[in-house]
Amino acid sequence: MNGFLSRMSVNPMAASYRIDAVLFDFDGTLTLPGALDFAVIKQAIGCPDEIPVLEFMDGIDDHAQRLDMARQLDRFELDGAAVSQPNVGAERLVHSINAAGLPVGILTRNSRASVTTALENFATLRMVDFDVMITREDPVKIKPSGEGALLAARKMGVDPAHLLVVGDFSFDMQAGRNAGALTAYLSNGRPAPADLDCRFVVETLSDLKPILKEGLSLPAGKLPNSFLEELLDRYRIEDPSVIVGPSVGEDTAAVDIHGKEVLVLKSDPITFATESIGHYAVSINANDMATAGADARWMLATLLLPCGFSRDQVRGIFADLYAACTAWHIILCGGHTEITDAVSRPVVTGMMAGTVARKNLIQKRRMAPGDRVLITKGVAVEGTAIIAAEFRSLLLEKGMAAKEIDDCSRFQSMVSILPEARIAWNAGGVSALHDVTEGGIATALTELSQAGGRGMCIQRDALPVYPQTRRMGEILGIDPLGLIGSGSLLICCRPDRAGRLLSEIKKAGVMATDIGVVTAGGPGIDAVEKEALADWPHFDVDEITRLFG
Repeated sequence: MNGFLSRMSVNPMAASYRIDAVLFDFDGTLTLPGALDFAVIKQAIGCPDEIPVLEFMDGIDDHAQRLDMARQLDRFELDGAAVSQPNVGAERLVHSINAAGLPVGILTRNSRASVTTALENFATLRMVDFDVMITREDPVKIKPSGEGALLAARKMGVDPAHLLVVGDFSFDMQAGRNAGALTAYLSNGRPAPADLDCRFVVETLSDLKPILKEGLSLPAGKLPNSFLEELLDRYRIEDPSVIVGPSVGEDTAAVDIHGKEVLVLKSDPITFATESIGHYAVSINANDMATAGADARWMLATLLLPCGFSRDQVRGIFADLYAACTAWHIILCGGHTEITDAVSRPVVTGMMAGTVARKNLIQKRRMAPGDRVLITKGVAVEGTAIIAAEFRSLLLEKGMAAKEIDDCSRFQSMVSILPEARIAWNAGGVSALHDVTEGGIATALTELSQAGGRGMCIQRDALPVYPQTRRMGEILGIDPLGLIGSGSLLICCRPDRAGRLLSEIKKAGVMATDIGVVTAGGPGIDAVEKEALADWPHFDVDEITRLFG
C-alpha cells in the first residue's frame, strides 16, 4: 500500500462525487490542535465533562450568569487564538483551492473575533481568502446542526450535495451529513473514532489534495490524455480476438472474426438513466444483439458528459461499464469520451458487435401465421427502475412508500434479457425475438408486427404488469404500456414449441406469459380484452419523457 492510501480511507459504498466548494472547521482543522483546552474553560464555568460548553451555557436560565460565562468563553478563545499556529499545509491547501476557482468557507462554533485573531498568525492566509465565514454569532443553529453548512452553501451559490465539509470533530461530520454535504474527517495523526460516519478520513490536510482533484469539475472537451490513459490501464483486454484495442492516440478498434459467418452490429444511446448508466448501456445493446441470436463480443462506448462532471464521476461510469461487460463476457475495446455543454446530463452511446453462424441467425421475416407470441417478465421493467432512481423525491411527495420505491429500484437487475434469449436460441422453432425498449410494450409489438410483415392478435388483459409498476403509473398518471421496457423479451415461436419454451424459461426463474398469436393479415395489432375487441394504444413518445419534460 502506498503512503497516501495508508493515510486516507474512503467509504466504498458511496456514490461518485463532485466538489464545487469547501467548508473548513477552524480550530484543530486549519489551526494546529491543542490551542484550546476545553477542560480548563469547563472547569471555570462549572460545565460537566460530558456536556459541550455552548449547549451547557444555553441551558442556564440566569441571564447574568449566562452572560458572565459568555465573557469567560470569549476571553478563553481569544487567548487561545493569540498563541495558535496554522495547521501543517493549511495555507497551501486553501490557496490551491482558491487557484482552482472553488469557493472556500469557514464553519466554526467559535467567535468571529477569535478566528480573526488566529488568522493573524498565518503567514499568507487572510480573511479575504475566504468567501464566507459562519460563526456562533450567525442566526443559525450551531454544529452539529446542518443549518450553518446550508447557509454557507447558499452564500457560496452551490448545491449542498457538492459541498465538502472538513473537520476534526464528530460535530463537523454530523453538521455536513445533516446538510446533505460530503464530509472529510481530519484525524491529525490520531485514531479515528470507531463510530465515525463520514465519506473520507484523512490524516493530514495535504491528504485532501487527491480527493479534491478527483472531485473537481473537468474542463469541456476530451478527457485529459493522462486521465484517460490511467482509466484504460485499469481495465486491460485479454481477449486475443482484439487486434487494436482502446488506447490514447488510436482512432479505431480492430477485431479478428475468423471462422464466423455473420457479424451482427448494434448501436443505442442511454438518454433517460443517469444512475448505473454504464450498466444500462451494456445491457440494452446486448439485449438487441441477442434478438438476432448473436452473442455480443465487442463494444465501443461514446461518453458525452455535461460540464461540471468530476474525475470521480467519470470513474464511476467507467467502472459500471466494465463491470457490466465483464458479467456478460463482452470486451469494451474502444470509444470516445468528452465533456461538453451539448448535453445537460450524461449520455452513453454503445456500439456493439457480435458473431453468429448464418444458420443460427434469427430473422423476423420468418414469422408465420399461428406462431405464439410470448413475453418474459412484466412490462416496463426498465422504466420502473429508472423512475425509482431519477424521481424518488417526486414519488415520495406523491405518497409512494420508500420501501415500494426501493423495490422498484431493484428492477434494474432484471434489465438484461440474455438468460431467456439463450434459452430461446436453443429451444428450436423460434421465428422472431424483439427487445421491448422505448415506447413500451405497445410500441414494441407494433414494431415486431411491422418487421415480420404479419398481423398479431394480442390478449390485452394477459399483458403482465407488476403491482409496483401499476402503482407507480397510477401515482404519476402514466400508462405502463407506453413506458420504456428493456428487460422484457418478445418471442414468436411455432405453436408446438410454445409450451415447452415457456416451461424452460420459467424453470430458469424468469416469468413468461403467452399473450397472443401471429395472424395471416398484414402488419398491425388486433387487441382483445375480456373476449371483446379492444383499442391498441399508440404513443408518439415514451411515457417517461413526460416526467423529464
